[in-house]
Amino acid sequence: MERERVHKTTHILVIPLPIQGHINPMLQFSKRLASKGLKVTLVTAFSNNEATHNQAGLIRFEPICNGLEESDKIENMVEWFQNIASKRLPELIVKQETNGFPVSCLVYDSAMPWILDLAKRHGLSGASFFTHSCAVACIYYYLHQDLLRVPLKEPQVSLAGLPSLKAHDLPSFIYDPGSYPSFLKLVISRFSNLTKADWIFFSSFDNLEKEVVSWMRTLWRIKTIGPTIPSMYLDKRLEEDKDYGFGLFNPNADACIKWLDSKEVDSVVYLSFGSIANLGNEQMEELAEGLKRSNCNFLWVARESEVGKLPSKFVEETSEKGLVVNWCPQLGVLSHRSTGCFVTHCGWNSTLEALSLGVPMVAMPQWTDQTTNAKFVADVWRVGLRVRVDPSGIVPREEIELCIREVLQGERGKGIKENSIRWRELAKEAVDEGGSSNNNIEEFVAELLCKPY
Repeated sequence: MERERVHKTTHILVIPLPIQGHINPMLQFSKRLASKGLKVTLVTAFSNNEATHNQAGLIRFEPICNGLEESDKIENMVEWFQNIASKRLPELIVKQETNGFPVSCLVYDSAMPWILDLAKRHGLSGASFFTHSCAVACIYYYLHQDLLRVPLKEPQVSLAGLPSLKAHDLPSFIYDPGSYPSFLKLVISRFSNLTKADWIFFSSFDNLEKEVVSWMRTLWRIKTIGPTIPSMYLDKRLEEDKDYGFGLFNPNADACIKWLDSKEVDSVVYLSFGSIANLGNEQMEELAEGLKRSNCNFLWVARESEVGKLPSKFVEETSEKGLVVNWCPQLGVLSHRSTGCFVTHCGWNSTLEALSLGVPMVAMPQWTDQTTNAKFVADVWRVGLRVRVDPSGIVPREEIELCIREVLQGERGKGIKENSIRWRELAKEAVDEGGSSNNNIEEFVAELLCKPY
């Protein structure tokens, strides 16, 4: 009876960075926790009617400001959010206590280690949540410990738990540190107080990164809790969990799915480079021409700011084969029978989605951790091909055509498809009853309920 009473009143605040790629995995984790009976509040930088809808009805959203500050630089947005949240979070904690729902734990985006210090000052538990892979965290940790130095002295590095990595297999902050000095400082800072965290979560699963997870567990008690995608694409235990339930965009789902319905199985190339990547005019033209040369059906998500970079009359000339949209329901597209290939920037969320849904990839990374993810896609998990970049930093049309044709129609494509299906099954196992990710969530809930407050 006492356990049941504590269970119902245990309250967790989840605080992601206000970036779609960081919000979604933490929201999915929140849904899993709420399904266990915990009270979960997700802190946002958006008003409730601006960006949130929660179909599962399990999560409460708490906006701490009236909207996101516009900025061309993510580091400026991070600083702005810290200024807001450092003032509002203590007020929110007191408010919850006054309302009879005292907070027990803060689950925070690892990019904001200062939240852990705030949690400890208020006598609360703190859990760091990494929205990128364990492999990338391992690389950043080596950098933090000064065991990996920039600029790089060698063309190739060997790090415990990881395959041999060339310079461009490392995150862009490392092989080109002069371009992102403030970002480099940001990613390293997350290790400043990590040993004080009560829990460390990763949006990954054990089998996906077995060697590096084993190595990292010699340092910390990490818990892999991924893949963090809606339940209906994995174990189907949360019946209403069909999408992330949080969107900064308004996708025209019906038009995309209807168009896919008219195509043959595994015949469509889906292209999307996320919500931040910014391809130049020359690269957009090469990508467009490579698509035309492949003569494949394609669905291309080009943000409104990117559409103007397409070659003149490209949309009209390819209308029989292709569809260009500003946004679309990515999970719906990746799970559709017609989708046979995903040309992706290899953001971690997109990579996990493709792996979990068994879609072969053409990896075309742009920056941050995407280059490391692309290395694993092509050479470790073998679920795709990584494009070759010319000396000027452009992926030429011939390379794009070759990779698409090879994945969809070539001999290597057959093996890639088989590997993709195998990883799809392993991803489902991770959240099925007894899977490692699900067990880690159960362990966290049990540990949390046993902690005295």
